[in-house]
Amino acid sequence: MVSILIVDDDKFLHKVLEKILIIGGHQVVDHAYDGAEALEKFVKLNPKPDIILMDHRMPVMNGATATREITRLNLDSLIIFISADDTVKEEAMQSGARDFLTKPIRSSELFSVIDKHSA
Repeated sequence: MVSILIVDDDKFLHKVLEKILIIGGHQVVDHAYDGAEALEKFVKLNPKPDIILMDHRMPVMNGATATREITRLNLDSLIIFISADDTVKEEAMQSGARDFLTKPIRSSELFSVIDKHSA
């Protein structure tokens, strides 16, 4: 079982992802709705989540900035970007993301990427 922090400003997507992840045998440890909240929750979470699913366009702090800040605190953080905007892929990867999925995603894609990085 992989522990996961979901970061996205779309509350409906949180519900959908959580259901998919639970069906896949994973645990959602928390939710954040913008990058600043993600950073704050990451600092407080103990143990740290195995994986962070990160959106890009969010209020307060975008996903690339949040990813840079989180990886600055913990180089071992495993962040997977999930964004509808594939033009931010390079920025996401340069900020420290380990993988990038383009919305809409299929559950099989999500599980494949999670399995790849948690093995």
